Amino acid sequence: MKSRYVIIASALFLSVASFAQKNEIKAAEKAIKGGNSQEAITILDGAEYLITNAQDAEKAQYFFVKGNAYLDLANKNVEEGKNLSLAAKSYKELLELEKASGKVKYSTQAATSIAEIKGKLINSAIADTKASKDADGAKKLYEAYMLDKKDTINLYYAASTYVNAKDYDSALKLYEELKVLNYSGKATYFYAVNKVNAQEDYFTTAADRDRMVKMGTHEKPRNENVPSKRGEIYKNIALIYVQEGKMDLAKKAVSDARIANPDDTSLILTEANLYLESKDMVTYKKLISEALEKNPNDVDLIFNLGVVSAGAKNNIEAEKFYNKVIELNPKYINAYINMAALKLEDEKAIIDEMNKLGNSNDDMKRYNVLKKKREDLFRSTIPYLSKAVELEPKNEDVVKTLLNVYSALEMTTEYKALKAKM
Repeated sequence: MKSRYVIIASALFLSVASFAQKNEIKAAEKAIKGGNSQEAITILDGAEYLITNAQDAEKAQYFFVKGNAYLDLANKNVEEGKNLSLAAKSYKELLELEKASGKVKYSTQAATSIAEIKGKLINSAIADTKASKDADGAKKLYEAYMLDKKDTINLYYAASTYVNAKDYDSALKLYEELKVLNYSGKATYFYAVNKVNAQEDYFTTAADRDRMVKMGTHEKPRNENVPSKRGEIYKNIALIYVQEGKMDLAKKAVSDARIANPDDTSLILTEANLYLESKDMVTYKKLISEALEKNPNDVDLIFNLGVVSAGAKNNIEAEKFYNKVIELNPKYINAYINMAALKLEDEKAIIDEMNKLGNSNDDMKRYNVLKKKREDLFRSTIPYLSKAVELEPKNEDVVKTLLNVYSALEMTTEYKALKAKM
């Protein structure tokens, strides 16, 4: 009799517990509808111990309502980043639960909410980086990646943003993850101009883009080829090791990368840059020669050689490489921009010397010499900046630089003509 009483009491306890958790979930739903999602979370947190032994249907509803409450708070800008993460965690627990049980009720809505959260995390991360809150932005980008691991570009951006935040340990961890995934990032993007607003639209496939062009809604189709990012990834791994004084690990990282990706010439540049950092000019020049031997007419490679040379303050070599790029591809805008920037680097030294001069006759003579030298320097940039503006008239930075050059040289006619086109 006593044993039977215990069984009945246990059954009664379970039914009471089930009734209680249903009431708690309903109360939480009511709180959300009333605009008080924080109260809903408090109610659900208080009922969490009841959920452990609940049926799968109640558990699923619990996670769904909790996710909705966190998402609502995030949408109201209440600790947005934190609540987006907590909402995503609840929805993911729901998805795992319904997948395991085979009973799908809330998964479709949860998946839609997760996609929404992913977009919000990315947009919030962009806002963080613009506000120089790189560490916060990197964390959100990584969380966006964790929500959708197929979208590996968010892992890449998270690593890069951690570098900007100078959190090298976190960056290194993510770069190593990218290495394991053998991430490349090489892609082709498809664009066409929308005839309604004259803005360029992005299309996921060439077929989608071409269909819209054929329908007459878009025009001026173009493709943009994005090169492999492996070289940059391994380079950053190596540079982090350099930053930490671990040169042997840096060299090994690049060496391993080249073995794994023998056809990726960008890795030769990475290794060359590493030996440049360690002042080993013999190995550096050997690697540069190897890169050119493999691809003597690869404009991207030659351009990057120019960038590496400019970084080493070897401006004569850099200028030679940029000119070679222009010779091979007269429409390679970055070569013109970098050539102009290379020449403008000398202006600071001229200005510094001019500012130190006094009012003596010798100083005035020297001032006039420096003034002419500065004017000649500005004139030397005009062909490159003009060509860059011709190739990309909407590039505000290049246009402003050319306007400044015209202004400094008192080229009023040219200044007004360019200003009128803005």
